[in-house]
Amino acid sequence: MILYEYPLNERIRTYLRLQHLFVRLGLLIQRKEALDHHYALSTLFEVMEVASRSELKSEVLKDLDKHKQQLNSYRGNPAISEAALDLIVDQLNERFDALNGVAGKMGSALSESDFLSSVRSRSAIPGGTCEFDLPAYHAWQHHDASSRQADLSEWSMHYAPLAQSVQLLLKMLRDSGSTQKVMASAGQLQQNLPQGRNFQLLRLRIDSSLNLVPEISCNRLLVVIRLMSHQADGKLLTSREDTPFEMTLCA
Repeated sequence: MILYEYPLNERIRTYLRLQHLFVRLGLLIQRKEALDHHYALSTLFEVMEVASRSELKSEVLKDLDKHKQQLNSYRGNPAISEAALDLIVDQLNERFDALNGVAGKMGSALSESDFLSSVRSRSAIPGGTCEFDLPAYHAWQHHDASSRQADLSEWSMHYAPLAQSVQLLLKMLRDSGSTQKVMASAGQLQQNLPQGRNFQLLRLRIDSSLNLVPEISCNRLLVVIRLMSHQADGKLLTSREDTPFEMTLCA
């Protein structure tokens, strides 16, 4: 099964982009080749770009606090485990305190690094990180793998509180959804969304053997999913087959 996720607001869109980048960054840092570390640094620059929004930190803190207040309102409910409740509230408190303790703008210390700033500015130019343009960066790529990994880990740690907070928020959002099996009649599904629910994320699971790609369009009232057949020449054609798949709406 292939999982597709579609954000229903701009905040969740940003969270998903950040999680995607943090996962890629972590995988690339673990590798030892200089080329992998070049792309790890490029990924770090993408994180810096996405996280540069001044209101991002306050939005994440607000979401963490909102979840904490909501969970605390469940205390005393016999259907809710107090131990499980304490565990997740403690996690929310830890993430909130760590992120709130970050002084100033996220990653501001990295922006002040002459070395990183020079590499970042040249990375926007095709082939701009060649050794004749950035000899210092060329020399860094010839350091021992362990030395490069230490540098990358140190730089990425500036975003660790943000990465851990986003990961927890998305996990809680995904866990909030209930999965239903649906049918795309003649390759298309159109479904009204329940009123009074503020859905934030749509998740689809489609059998990979079907070779289908979903085109998703939705708003707070309606979800429209059209399944496209992936052709050998790379073109996408509208499927006309009745196709079952799994759909989850997360609020």
